[in-house]
Amino acid sequence: MLVRFNPSICLIVRFTRSISTSASCCSKCPTGNRFKDCCKIDKCMVNPCKPEPSVVIIGGGIAGLSAAQRLVHCGIRNFTVLEATDRPGGRIHSCWMGDVVAEMGAQYINGGCVANPVFTLAAQEGLLSNPLPRPDERGLFCTSDGRAIDYPVSITAYHTFKKIEQQAAALFSMGCGRTHGNLLNFLGIRIQQELHNFPEEQRYDAARVMYGLTNILRAKCGDDLSLISADQFGSYIEIPGGDVRVPLGYVGVLAPLLRDLPECSVRYCKPVQSVLWGTVGSASGPRAIVKCCDGEEFQADYVIVTVSLGVLKAKHDKMFCPALPCEKVEAIKKLGFGVVNKIFLEYCRPFWVWREGGIKLAWSADELSSRDDWIKGLCYVEELAGSQHVLCAWVAGREATTMELCSEEEVAESITRVLRQFTGDPCLPYPTNILRSKWTADCNFCGSYSYMGLESNVGQQCDLGSPVPGSCEPVAPILLFAGEATVPGHYSTVHGARLSGIREAERIIQLTKRFGGPPLPPENISCP
Repeated sequence: MLVRFNPSICLIVRFTRSISTSASCCSKCPTGNRFKDCCKIDKCMVNPCKPEPSVVIIGGGIAGLSAAQRLVHCGIRNFTVLEATDRPGGRIHSCWMGDVVAEMGAQYINGGCVANPVFTLAAQEGLLSNPLPRPDERGLFCTSDGRAIDYPVSITAYHTFKKIEQQAAALFSMGCGRTHGNLLNFLGIRIQQELHNFPEEQRYDAARVMYGLTNILRAKCGDDLSLISADQFGSYIEIPGGDVRVPLGYVGVLAPLLRDLPECSVRYCKPVQSVLWGTVGSASGPRAIVKCCDGEEFQADYVIVTVSLGVLKAKHDKMFCPALPCEKVEAIKKLGFGVVNKIFLEYCRPFWVWREGGIKLAWSADELSSRDDWIKGLCYVEELAGSQHVLCAWVAGREATTMELCSEEEVAESITRVLRQFTGDPCLPYPTNILRSKWTADCNFCGSYSYMGLESNVGQQCDLGSPVPGSCEPVAPILLFAGEATVPGHYSTVHGARLSGIREAERIIQLTKRFGGPPLPPENISCP
């Protein structure tokens, strides 16, 4: 019988912070000449003798917290972070399941080297050890008729597919002017071409391995490959160093950010209903008013919006008054936003040998052509590092959304059926506990991460991240946008989100230096 798992024990702890309230520099400045250097400040700091602008940051994920930390480091403490949920982190969400950390959201640091700002954050916090904990890529390719594909065929087909994937990525830098359609078609054509290089008796299994790998690639991209542009696929920048796990939970990277923030600057359970921007009410009124769903309002000189692209797609027309500019709305509509869900399965008596790797489902092209069952979106099933009792199944695309609508009993039944089918063992047990993510159903996220769709381009990512009003306008920016979807080359990543938060905080810092404090109010902009 399936026992419902209560993921109430989250790894986030409340951090004790002892950050004293900074006094005005000018209140301490004597007038004598011998103290003439007392107000000298670091170049990155705003002038402490001047008033600070007021800032509201919508979203307490790593983009919002990184923006807040950067503001503090440069002398701006007059901000409030409004987080819709009861926890920080956003799509970083670590929980315990049994004897192991279950990452409901972000799984890896993508790029294990000092060029990655999240890697350095984790290293400084002592969250990584030597050798670096990396994902285990071992495991068998199993077919739907219960066979394990021979290792020599699997490894050759695997490397062949990786070569094809690299060719797809190279299309972006080639920029030859011709379009190659969607990624699934490009991969399918190349797979068929490469199969002729295999001995005839190996082609059937080699095809299953490579088509199974297209399904696994969906988890990286976040959606069906038929919705992803082959020409834009290579716009993603791989940071050297490979993927790295955070053994004690990805949520640990939030600790240094939270410690640096002033007490009570992060307000939890504060979903935002609307943002009124421009001069509100009168020429001397606030530049922006952020209204929360509970009725509380916050006035601001600047608003940093870090909500997901999925939330912007669902709510931008009702969230902002006046409406956002046409080019930003166009970017919101044309950039892709997908979903990847994870299902954690706990067993009292494991049916696998620990550290032997997971199970990669070698679907055939015909099996994948029909997506009538959400289980066809199952990418692979892997061992969870650090546990001998828990497996993790990955589901991507619209099938991941369909899975969210099923009961836990139905999910356990479907996965057990597939595991029995692909292993050829009809006696495999049902899991005793199950824990799963539901990123689409959560209205605070509406999905997992962005991708480059058939109508997407890098310019739209820049448009999404541009301030409103723009830098060429006579009015100083009011709305600033951060989040992984706003960073060309680093979309869909945690480090992209962190970089974007720092970018927008730096924009406010430079504007504050330019104006010598808060910006002057603009001309009156009224709502219709």
